[in-house]
Amino acid sequence: MAKPLVAIVGRPNVGKSTLFNQLAGKRISIVDDTPGVTRDRIYADTEWLNYQFTMIDTGGIEPGSQDQLMQQMRNQAEIAIDTADVIVFLVDGREGLTATDRNVADMLRKSNKPLVLAVNKIDTQADEPLLFEFYNLAMGDPISISASHKRGLGDLLDEIVKHFDRESIEDEDDDVIRIAVVGKPNAGKSSIVNRILGEERAIVSDIPGTTRDAIDTPIEINGQKYIIIDTAGIRRKSRISDSLERYSVIRALSAIRRCDVALIIIDATQEVTEQDTKIAGLVHEEGKGSILVMNKWDAIEKETNTMNQYRKRLMNSLSYMTYAPSVFVSAKTGQRIERIMELVNYVYNQCTFRISTGVLNDCLADAIAVNEPPSDKGRRLKILYGTQVSVKPPTFVLFVNDPELMHYSYKRYLENYFRKTFGLEGTPIHIIVREKSR
Repeated sequence: MAKPLVAIVGRPNVGKSTLFNQLAGKRISIVDDTPGVTRDRIYADTEWLNYQFTMIDTGGIEPGSQDQLMQQMRNQAEIAIDTADVIVFLVDGREGLTATDRNVADMLRKSNKPLVLAVNKIDTQADEPLLFEFYNLAMGDPISISASHKRGLGDLLDEIVKHFDRESIEDEDDDVIRIAVVGKPNAGKSSIVNRILGEERAIVSDIPGTTRDAIDTPIEINGQKYIIIDTAGIRRKSRISDSLERYSVIRALSAIRRCDVALIIIDATQEVTEQDTKIAGLVHEEGKGSILVMNKWDAIEKETNTMNQYRKRLMNSLSYMTYAPSVFVSAKTGQRIERIMELVNYVYNQCTFRISTGVLNDCLADAIAVNEPPSDKGRRLKILYGTQVSVKPPTFVLFVNDPELMHYSYKRYLENYFRKTFGLEGTPIHIIVREKSR
């Protein structure tokens, strides 16, 4: 399931970051009275009425400004607008309708995206008349809120989720395996995609992503349908010179959320970098199946055990993803490229693997017999039974006498025992601990 993206836009100093922080439930964006404080986009996940979605906080838009910083912020906001599924246009009720508000509104209309007009700083009922001026924008009924006082936020969220397309949020086609290709720039992502498509010669069509800035390419291999999502490279923040690239993480995150299996492309001519670990971390946190693809293996001088030594260093750097299979390829020569799609099928099957309740509880009993649950202050953890509740990734609920007694190390032990018993290679495992109701 792909989470919708909601962008909060408006001119500087109308309270975008304050609203973002309130909806996110924590202070993420920097809040300051100085216009232009939020220079980069920031995103956070939130939930309302059983809808999970991602909010994007943007810098203020001043369409006519010649200031270089303001122009960069405007570029970033425009990318957020292109990326978003719903746009919240925030204005300042105290200052009233300004020329800049009108210009921003004109820009937003051209996006043809669902728009929600929110009038901020309506702190009390007495301020409600300030709302009426914004009907001149002809953007529907404005919603009065006070971000700093949390007033009207429920009404705003109600209006936002009305615009979500439930059918598009759900998986479009269970028969299609979606593959996201992510990694740093120049790691060879597009070359690998071209190799896969060129070798099979089964391209149906190229569909440019209109809202996610990725290329969706449907293919069919041996009767199995796939969609390969090629994304822009994710750069380290200090290396980003073009302001348009500052949204590459959002683009890749959107692609990861839409995929079933992610190909994490790593340049084998370099050691694993911090940025590689962050990209892999995004895939892991989203609970997606993953394959580590070391490209440019043809450029490596090889000795005995060169591959094993590199794989060992790789696992040390990505210690949280030891479950992910790895493959060493060369997009240039085509070496082992066919192995990628074999692994995609294998990992997808692992992600969708279901275990019956009876078999799972037999496994739990064996695990408990081998390693007894921990105790604390004379009270011992008792695992009463478990059941699998979902796939992609495999998610298990364990009912216990007291969740507080479940130590992280024992939870990790159970995860490893599940992997030892059932495989589940290439996919994260989620274990949820709940108290058995009396």
